[in-house]
Amino acid sequence: MIKKILIANRGEIALRIVRACRELGIKTLAVYSEADVQSLHVQLADEAICIGGPKGADSYLKADRIIAAAEIADVDAIHPGYGFLAENAKFAEQCESCNIKFIGPNAKVISMMGDKAIAKATVSKAGVPIVPGSDGPIESEAEAVKVARKIGYPVIIKAVAGGGGRGMRIAHNDVSFAKEFHVARNEAEKAFGNGSVYVEKYIEKPRHIEFQILADSHGKVLHLGERDCSIQRRHQKLIEEAPSPFITPDLRKKMGKAAVKAAAAAKYENAGTIEFLVDAKGNFYFIEMNTRIQVEHPVTEEVTGIDLIKQQIHVANGDKLEMSQGDITFTKHAIECRINAEDPARNFAPSPGTIGLYYSPGGHGVRVDSHAYSGYTIPPYYDSMIGKLICYGSNRKIALERTYRALNEFLVRGIKTTIPLHKAVLADPMFIEGKYTTAYMEDFLKRTPADLFA
Repeated sequence: MIKKILIANRGEIALRIVRACRELGIKTLAVYSEADVQSLHVQLADEAICIGGPKGADSYLKADRIIAAAEIADVDAIHPGYGFLAENAKFAEQCESCNIKFIGPNAKVISMMGDKAIAKATVSKAGVPIVPGSDGPIESEAEAVKVARKIGYPVIIKAVAGGGGRGMRIAHNDVSFAKEFHVARNEAEKAFGNGSVYVEKYIEKPRHIEFQILADSHGKVLHLGERDCSIQRRHQKLIEEAPSPFITPDLRKKMGKAAVKAAAAAKYENAGTIEFLVDAKGNFYFIEMNTRIQVEHPVTEEVTGIDLIKQQIHVANGDKLEMSQGDITFTKHAIECRINAEDPARNFAPSPGTIGLYYSPGGHGVRVDSHAYSGYTIPPYYDSMIGKLICYGSNRKIALERTYRALNEFLVRGIKTTIPLHKAVLADPMFIEGKYTTAYMEDFLKRTPADLFA
């Protein structure tokens, strides 16, 4: 039985895990950097241990220090959250070798699904549609050009070990391909220590749809419906909603079955996400699997009524999933806005600093996941997200109206945030009508005056 969990993360996700553990009667250990001594998860966890300097590389990415803290505090399991070491197979293996339960899939599955080329091959064998492209990593430019010509331009060059939009480049012809191929490899090498890339057909203006997966250690694999994550800037998600305004019940059924097939093919365990691109005709293609909890998991929680963090802990404890696929219903509509400490009027420049006033919205159908508070100093060393606003209602219209109302109540003084940007998007007719693709934000920013976000 899991009685004590180390939370190997920071910010709102660490606080989210603390709360779930408290409801389950499980003790928590927060590890933190010198910059996070005043963070809420440190204050609210049962115990806390400082593991290093302010930079992630000196603290949250130091696997040996995290393992040492776990052994000192005698924890049963480690929850990695998202980011940092959440999808690090070596870290999962270290946990296993120290007889500490890693709350997520095993190291072998993380490694397999973290390699996009292997992941595509694995799900393709199970009959899941994949985007046409190279069979695996391509080392030479000449070979890559041959593949690009065969599948037809435009193509996208992707880092095998990529994520967060890094190591991704689009080419429309042979000339641009030569340049982008080398840029993608260099970016991948710098970001991930692995310069391997592969080439696939570029699906123009698709929807980015992901399916939430839950799988236990007894062979049961379920999906909890989709999230539409198409509102992105430079491949970074800004707004997510569930269900998607684009997906029909029939398409949801087909994609859900494909997502379950993909997870089963990987012998997956715990919570994960199967990501697809969907074109205008409803053709869908697997692009990758995230072997961790997602930032946007709350929209699924509000639509289904299922606490995903608690389910992760139950699965890690060896429990069987008590629900079946037929038990999962989608009774509400939910929208999430990521609140980042950035200035959208200045090309999204980071805006760390001390928050003078922080007031989060409330009322029926409003949830805020955040570690911020009045007087809290946002450090410059980490991701800029300081919170998530999740609003829900019985249908999309109510969820939209509630989100817009809540954004107007959300007060953060002393720093710049993306709240004004979200308000502008929520008032945009194209978004209100659900007529958006992954190209939406680029178009929106071109046609919307920057001073609207000031």
